[in-house]
Amino acid sequence: MVAVIDYDAGNLKSVMKAFSYIGEEAFLTRDYKEILKADKVVLPGVGSFYNAMSELKKYELDKAIKDVCEKGTPFLGICLGLQLLFQGSDESPGCEGLSLLNGFIHKLPEDKDLKVPNIGWNSIDLCNEGRLFKGIDDKSFVYFVHSYYLEAADESIVRATCDYGVTVHASIEKNNIFACQFHPEKSSGVGLNILKNFSEIDYAH
Repeated sequence: MVAVIDYDAGNLKSVMKAFSYIGEEAFLTRDYKEILKADKVVLPGVGSFYNAMSELKKYELDKAIKDVCEKGTPFLGICLGLQLLFQGSDESPGCEGLSLLNGFIHKLPEDKDLKVPNIGWNSIDLCNEGRLFKGIDDKSFVYFVHSYYLEAADESIVRATCDYGVTVHASIEKNNIFACQFHPEKSSGVGLNILKNFSEIDYAH
């Protein structure tokens, strides 16, 4: 059972539909006990860093996320869900993230003749043998929608990067915590394979 955290963020239905397509039962919840009992937990999200953190705190989901990650349950952050795992963002100065991982979210540069937000398909460079990318080819294309990007403090947790005027840390993995800046649920067969790989990961501290 995959718990998809409901904190009034968008993009929840497409995540649920993608898990259903690969044969995984997923349910929306903001109930602490249900989240802690789930086999896997997913934090999707679109919107602003500040508003998302405010909603997580309002429903005490920040505590649930930290407890799930400490417990060893496989956890997946998607898009804004990746960004929230880190310490803060240029988008919301003074707003502290979940700080489960060290790193900061920066604004994409607007002086590189590239449109911001970055909306569309981009190829990713795989590194450090990420479990999400088992059986997936290097340079595969995935779908992005973002104006901010991760710079992880520890590059050893980075499992995929892409170039968009800067090097974007597009996916990370540390123990049982996984996250993608791109949207696997919107990334066709490659994305479905990523979600399938996540669904097959066992508990890991």
